[in-house]
Amino acid sequence: MQTDRANFGSKLGVILATAGSAVGLGNVWRFPYMAGDHGGAAFILIYICCVFLLGIPCMVSEFIIGRRAASNTARAYRSLSGGTPWAFVGYLGVLTGFLIMGYYAVVSGWCLQYVFASLMGHLHGSPEFFTGYFQTFEKDPFKPLLWTVVILLLTHFIIMHGVRGGIEKASKMLMPTLFVLLLVIVGSSCMLPGAGKGISFLFKPDFSAVDGDVFLGALGQAFYSLSIGMGCLCTYASYFSRQTNLMRSAVQIGLIDTMVAILAGLMIFPAAFSVGINPDSGPSLVFITLPNVFQQAFSGLSIVGYIVALAFYALLALAALTSLISLHEVSTAFIHEEFHTTRKRAAIIVTSLGAVIGAVCSLSLGKWDALQIDGRSLFDLFDFFTGQIMLPVGGFLTCLFVGWYLPHKMVHDEFTNWGTLRGKFFHTYLFCIKYICPVCILLIFLHQFGLI
Repeated sequence: MQTDRANFGSKLGVILATAGSAVGLGNVWRFPYMAGDHGGAAFILIYICCVFLLGIPCMVSEFIIGRRAASNTARAYRSLSGGTPWAFVGYLGVLTGFLIMGYYAVVSGWCLQYVFASLMGHLHGSPEFFTGYFQTFEKDPFKPLLWTVVILLLTHFIIMHGVRGGIEKASKMLMPTLFVLLLVIVGSSCMLPGAGKGISFLFKPDFSAVDGDVFLGALGQAFYSLSIGMGCLCTYASYFSRQTNLMRSAVQIGLIDTMVAILAGLMIFPAAFSVGINPDSGPSLVFITLPNVFQQAFSGLSIVGYIVALAFYALLALAALTSLISLHEVSTAFIHEEFHTTRKRAAIIVTSLGAVIGAVCSLSLGKWDALQIDGRSLFDLFDFFTGQIMLPVGGFLTCLFVGWYLPHKMVHDEFTNWGTLRGKFFHTYLFCIKYICPVCILLIFLHQFGLI
């Protein structure tokens, strides 16, 4: 089935590449904020349960589809569905991944700007300075575009070298580097005076804050954090070997993703509490609040503050890059296989179109800010439409496709590697994917529109 198709060369390559797809900017700013805002340790416990009840089964489902078809996401669903309308789910995944890549490259470019600014020692001043610095940069018609193109070209360079020589090789370098930087910053943050308050805030359970919103928030965070529904997992799984243990791989990736999110909380909250600053959410946390936090927290040791700030934005850039690689690969594999063109030409097309979307999204925050739809800039519209509509719909339909349409024998064969694994959790997995996951995803979808 896979003799003429590229695949990952090692188990480590599988784990690091796929974990790199999942680990992104959402782990660094969204998870810590949500954990702090929803009961700390109580939220974390609920989130971990959601990862295993919702995230892991959905991830395994995409793995099964991708490896079984051994092709790009659109062709995978089309071939397994026998030409029925279920093929639409695959095309939806490719489109979702492509659109996310376009505007995600803009935010990734912001990270590179802050790496450069940290390196040059530009990030110091009053709290108002950091606010003004970000707003001026965001609305600049040239700088954000430059960095968007730069990070897309970096992604393009890696994709051009193929699965083993590009994606796997880069993941083996980028992911360990990301972890080292993360641990360095966590260590520096946790040793600050008063850091214990931040640690306690993050890990001391506050069950009084737990309500329906907390459960739905944890479900949503698990869903988005693991890159479910955007074609990345299905595409990467098409490069898995027959010996890859899909369930074990999904669990390992879920653990890595959760570990990064928790470490990000340990990186942010102790430093913020040590200087009495309450972290905000979204871009303001990463690009406005944290530079001020690092400056104040390490004011007595300016060189340490310089290193920590530089390491933090290098960490962000690496996390963004590993996610961009997987998003780019979804569309590259699609064009390469569906239009029978070379991988090089497919990559050029994806990079070029991604740069166009990135340019439009970037300019919509500055020079074209008057161009809005329903009160949203084009950047915000891309974010809303992909994150709150396309991802939940894709994940929901994938659960129905695997749980209710595909023959259970086919699903069992993939789950157990054609009977070579015991597969003792198969019936639990099948129950989750048929009943629990669709209901939970539907709840997330309805909650985001205020219907429940």
